[in-house]
Amino acid sequence: MQGYGWPGNVRQVHNVIETMLILAPADRNKPIDLDLLPAEIHNVSRSGDESELDVLMGLPLRGAREEFERAYLVTQLRKFNGNVSRVATFIGMERSALHRKLKALNIASDYQEGERMI
Repeated sequence: MQGYGWPGNVRQVHNVIETMLILAPADRNKPIDLDLLPAEIHNVSRSGDESELDVLMGLPLRGAREEFERAYLVTQLRKFNGNVSRVATFIGMERSALHRKLKALNIASDYQEGERMI
């Protein structure tokens, strides 16, 4: 969790921890599994642990492609301050196709209503 950028700041941290506690095992002696973390947080490279590439290599092709596309597009959106038109131009994709891809990867909701990712 320390390696993640937390674009949603304290509210996002609070929501992730709250969700993990709700989904945690009823037996308080059992550890909370990292699989309860959202994918974008779980796949952040941790020093001493598996690299992101190792994690991707452990996924089926479709899952690995989706995780790569999600990370790539989130990175580009951050780079261009959430400006979808500029991202589409940079990656060589039609803006409407990029909107569909963002929606399919569950990224679109972060950029609706004029919000920009920093």
